Amino acid sequence: MSLARSELSGLDPRIAFVDGEDTDADGAEFPSLRSVLDRVAAEKPGDDISAVVVPLLAGPEASVLRRVRQAVADSKAQVELTDVLGPHPLLAEALHVRLSEAGLARADRARLFTVATAADGIILATVGGEEAAQAAGVTGLLLAARLAVPVLAAALDEDGAIARAAEQLRSSGSSTLALAPCLIGPEIAPQLLHTAAAEAGCSGADALGPYPAVGKLVVTQYATVLGIALQTPQGVQARP
Repeated sequence: MSLARSELSGLDPRIAFVDGEDTDADGAEFPSLRSVLDRVAAEKPGDDISAVVVPLLAGPEASVLRRVRQAVADSKAQVELTDVLGPHPLLAEALHVRLSEAGLARADRARLFTVATAADGIILATVGGEEAAQAAGVTGLLLAARLAVPVLAAALDEDGAIARAAEQLRSSGSSTLALAPCLIGPEIAPQLLHTAAAEAGCSGADALGPYPAVGKLVVTQYATVLGIALQTPQGVQARP
C-alpha cells in the first residue's frame, strides 16, 4: 500500500481482506472487503465512483475473484473492479530480481560474470489452475527472454503439475531447475512452496511480496479504470 501511495500523489489506498473479519483472536484488524466498501460508501455518498477495487493477485485465481465480485455486487458503494496484476513485463522483472536474490539467476544478463547456482530452467509457479497457468505463461515468456533459459508455468493447486513441468524441462536438456513463485505471497501457505520445490527437486525463490513493481501495477490498474495518465507520476494528482 505504501508503494502504491508513493507512485501517485493524492492516492488514498485501503487494505481489505477477501476472507476478512473485524478482528482476530489477538485483536488485530483484518477488515473484510464488504466492510471496507460499506465504510467508503458512507464516507462518499453520491459519488459517481466511490472506490476502485484492485485484486492483489498476480494472476486470475477464479475462486478468490468470485468472492471479490460478490462483495462488490453486495456493496452499497459505486465500485469499479480492475483486472488482476498480470501478466505484465513488470512481473517478469520482479521474478528476475527474486531469482537473482536467491542466487538462481544473474542480476544482469549483460554483465560478464556467472552465478554458479544459476538455473538453466525455470518453473513458474502460480495458483488458480489451468487458467492461471496459461496467464502466467505469458509472463514466463517475458522472463525467458530476460534470462535466456526455458520457463514453464505450472499451477501449485493442480496435482502433479509442478512435477510434470520439471520433467519436461529436464527432458529438454535443463539440468539445474529453479522454482519462481508468480505470486504476491499471502494467497498461499509458505509450506506449499517448499513442498513444490521438493517435488521438483530444485531450489526456489521467494514470492514477489512488496516489490516496487507490485505497487506500480496496482496504481496502473487504478489509473486505467479512471482514465488517469501516468506519464509523469510525480506530478499527477489522483482522483479521490
